[in-house]
Amino acid sequence: MVILRRPAHDWPVLIGANRDEMSDRAARPPARHWDDRDNVVAGQDELAGGTWLALNDDRVVAAILNRRDSLGPDPEKRSRGELPLEACDHAEARAATRALALLEPSSYRSFNMIVADTREAFWVKSDGHFIMTAPVPDGLSMITSRDLNSTIDSSRIRFHLDRFRRAPYPKPDADDWDVWKMLLGSRETEPGASFRGTMNVDTDYGFGTVSSSLIALPNVDRVGVLPQWHYCPGRPDETPYAPVTL
Repeated sequence: MVILRRPAHDWPVLIGANRDEMSDRAARPPARHWDDRDNVVAGQDELAGGTWLALNDDRVVAAILNRRDSLGPDPEKRSRGELPLEACDHAEARAATRALALLEPSSYRSFNMIVADTREAFWVKSDGHFIMTAPVPDGLSMITSRDLNSTIDSSRIRFHLDRFRRAPYPKPDADDWDVWKMLLGSRETEPGASFRGTMNVDTDYGFGTVSSSLIALPNVDRVGVLPQWHYCPGRPDETPYAPVTL
């Protein structure tokens, strides 16, 4: 996941996110799937009922990623897919992050979360024993199953973060996301890196990139301008993106 923060811009938050998962884990595309949360648009994991990326009508967006070596559910723990929905119960990213910080970490497998609105953004990290939170800085950041912007621990961040930072940024008003679509679909890695070094993951055991999202949050001063969400229900180098009804 990449997040571009520009607080004074017409589009202060831009997000590009690939979902890496087992290909046989069925999911429904982003929509208002929950009767008790009709203010939330999100994809729905059909196995556990939660989501990996959610946006509410207050323009809070919340994404969850597994930490390294924590793929899949644990029958003795709660689903991490609950957490973006719980974050979207709040009208501000700060309030959502404070609530997440009070979770019992042992109730979930380890995770990273990004919670953002048009003014602030936060990284929430749980190793299964402790939960920490930190602001996401202005500019472009990237997170994987490792720490935020960690070029030491993540070959994916090491290779791709600078590519995103140097690339022309999307222009939502012109519906121009072409460069980010190309970068999210990239199968390139640094020399010697494993499949974990690519943006668009493909393996021989069914794990890989199964969908992709592009999200833009407009400045609150732009009355009548809605957020944008473009969703790709497959590999981003093979499957087109289409607008999500918000």
